[in-house]
Amino acid sequence: MTGVGKSDIGKIRSCNEDSIFVRNYNIGCLDNLYIVADGMGGHKSGEVASSSAIRFFCEFIERKTEKNEILDTLVEGVGYANKKVNEMSKTDEIYSNMGTTFLAASVSNDKIYIAHVGDSRLYIIRNNEIKQITSDHTYVMDMVRSGFITKEEARIHPDRNIITRALGVDENLSIDGIFNKLFYGDIVIMCSDGLYEMIDDNDILDIAGSEILSLEQKAEKMIEFANSLGGKDNVSVVLIG
Repeated sequence: MTGVGKSDIGKIRSCNEDSIFVRNYNIGCLDNLYIVADGMGGHKSGEVASSSAIRFFCEFIERKTEKNEILDTLVEGVGYANKKVNEMSKTDEIYSNMGTTFLAASVSNDKIYIAHVGDSRLYIIRNNEIKQITSDHTYVMDMVRSGFITKEEARIHPDRNIITRALGVDENLSIDGIFNKLFYGDIVIMCSDGLYEMIDDNDILDIAGSEILSLEQKAEKMIEFANSLGGKDNVSVVLIG
């Protein structure tokens, strides 16, 4: 499988606090690596948090030259990046409380391995159906899981952007580790909330399922669609297929 990535500032924000990483060949002990990180914080520190998290994570992975359990390696890498970004946040007032979502994935044989914190999402499209594989670490999704509100209500809830886990904010971090089997024809979508907050899953499915567009064109069209509807946030997409 091959991945492509696109990131765009959107129509409202003054800077792009999203960062992505796409590598279709080996890095450390991994055969490939794909990352989406959506930073948060004032004075452009969100941009610093997301880009630094990727840099620290890759620094950890590059040192892992021996083949280990892929999922363990990804989770350990996120833990390392969390520690380094948290330390960095204490070095200067402008970095105080900065943090970032972090979604990292690697494909090996017929499986995708995922380490995840925050509300950036990973979907798999299979047989013309779209399924969200990650769980959003947000206040409203906690309420959905508890049965207090529905997913439809969560989509328009005024507190929908409050995340409950972010890399760099605290010294200790709970990280989701997930693996999923892949089949021929599957398309993996990794994205920041700037995409799925603007266009719904069915629109994402329609674009990703196109038989005439390349992966790169699909990523571009998703971003163009989000921007056409207002582009209220930075928009980042990584497609693997």
